[in-house]
Amino acid sequence: MIITNHRLDVAEQNPSINFNKRPDDAKITLIVIHNISLPPGKYNNNYIEEFFTNQLQTEQHPYFEKLKDVKVSAHLLIKRDGHIVQFVDFNQRAWHAGRSSFNHIDDCNNYSIGIELEGTDNSPYETLQYQLLNQVLSILKDHYPITDIRGHSDIAPGRKTDPGPAFDWRKLK
Repeated sequence: MIITNHRLDVAEQNPSINFNKRPDDAKITLIVIHNISLPPGKYNNNYIEEFFTNQLQTEQHPYFEKLKDVKVSAHLLIKRDGHIVQFVDFNQRAWHAGRSSFNHIDDCNNYSIGIELEGTDNSPYETLQYQLLNQVLSILKDHYPITDIRGHSDIAPGRKTDPGPAFDWRKLK
């Protein structure tokens, strides 16, 4: 696994338009761990990829109606089967954190990398997801000045709960 031109070589590249430029003085110091499944608790489909690339057909499932005008992305998605998808180059500002703050610095999107795990707050994550996440974290820490790894719930308390109680932080190296 290597990073070339801010892209992970083993990841499928599925570019999203839901990103913008980071501030000129931004240093990438934070990784934010998220979870997502569409519809909630359903796996092994392409709905997440469609959602992050504005291709989701909202009539396919009643839950999708609430996502109709939502524009979000993440840098990476690690699916339950180990497939990794990259939506936004690491040097760009993905739209994953929303209203957020860490160490008294607002707008975590400016200085973080967002990694989505296919899952829910209360469903155990796959061993393969932890293995790949650890590899990705190691590569990112070698390539960028990462100082912290936090959950979405840590940077948006009261608003977000992911990666949830099912995420075992002890499995991160």
